[in-house]
Amino acid sequence: MQRLLVEYFPLVYDQNQILTESAANPNAPIKIKGVLQRADAENQNGRSYPKNILMRETSKYDTDFIKQRRALGELDHPDSTVVNLKNVSHNIVEMHWEGDDLCGTVEVLSTPSGNIVRELLKNGIRLGVSSRGVG
Repeated sequence: MQRLLVEYFPLVYDQNQILTESAANPNAPIKIKGVLQRADAENQNGRSYPKNILMRETSKYDTDFIKQRRALGELDHPDSTVVNLKNVSHNIVEMHWEGDDLCGTVEVLSTPSGNIVRELLKNGIRLGVSSRGVG
């Protein structure tokens, strides 16, 4: 049986900026930034991923998903690696390396789940992003 792997990183955002931008244009997308993955460091699952492997896989992900606007994520941590479209809350719009940290920008979508994220952010709730994979 495959085991779902989950890793969590806090996102960086300015709550005042989100409130100001939301008041000015409630339909404008909210973009938040943060670390998406960390190379060569033990994660919460006790695993460490070599940077060369992560670079290879993130390059594929960038080509196959981000550039095609298909890098969708869900609000919660489902047990499956398949993204359920009815639960989509965000889309990753770019990724880049800063040392051993893979950083990126996440756009909160105006879906029902995305609206939950938007309201949590507006209320100062600290959210993060987690990767998931099967190992």
